[in-house]
Amino acid sequence: MAEFALPKNSVIKKNGKSHKAAPDAKDVRTFKIYRYDPDSGENPRYDRFEVDLDQCGPMVLDALIKIKNEVDSTVTFRRSCREGICGSCSMNMNGRNGLACTTAIEDLKGGEVQITPLPHMDVIKDLVPDFTHFYAQYASIKPWLQTVTPEPSGKERLQSPEDRAKLDGLYECILCACCSTSCPSYWWNSDRFLGPAILLQAYRWLADSRDEMTGERLDELEDPFRLYRCHTIMNCANVCPKGLSPAKAIAETKKMLVERAV
Repeated sequence: MAEFALPKNSVIKKNGKSHKAAPDAKDVRTFKIYRYDPDSGENPRYDRFEVDLDQCGPMVLDALIKIKNEVDSTVTFRRSCREGICGSCSMNMNGRNGLACTTAIEDLKGGEVQITPLPHMDVIKDLVPDFTHFYAQYASIKPWLQTVTPEPSGKERLQSPEDRAKLDGLYECILCACCSTSCPSYWWNSDRFLGPAILLQAYRWLADSRDEMTGERLDELEDPFRLYRCHTIMNCANVCPKGLSPAKAIAETKKMLVERAV
């Protein structure tokens, strides 16, 4: 199932700009890129850029950097580590959310490659979505170790290897928002539903044996919208570039609430 949905309040212009590759280019791929500049007062559009793949790196991010450096310096996107660690270059490529730095151009089948911002988020410019609300939701779960007992004198708060292993599949989240913005429940209820990424982060602290505020954390999540808008569609696990399963974390959180009520 394709996850593509237009960014909020988008009315796409029919005709954008086209940029041709050099006449002697042999291996050419067209990139259809979403363009939106709020300062211009114009509706969004798609511009097309032909890229000579013989003169370009293998990843989508390589193509975007080549376009920005050599063709149109106004093309705007986020990127940083280029190693799939920071999550900055999350975007939608051919209808699927992912990281541009770890998505190979050859893996995107078909003709032209369509690139848009993450679905159903306000857009700041071009491929840059507004993460303000997403980060506010992250802050709301208090994503840090909370304790009430005094800190051990001169020691860290230790945990067994078995307890540490419970955090595997949780701590690796890079907050790229690929999962949350591929979730229809989050599209329609993002004002109240925390979404897959934030709920996975919430469970990361529920699963941590060193944290001593489990009850309070569960109280904050026990709400018809904050947690229970998840309908196990599984788009989140399907698109996660780190191979994590937010759906599993959400299920474990629901299980903790049930066990507490018994």
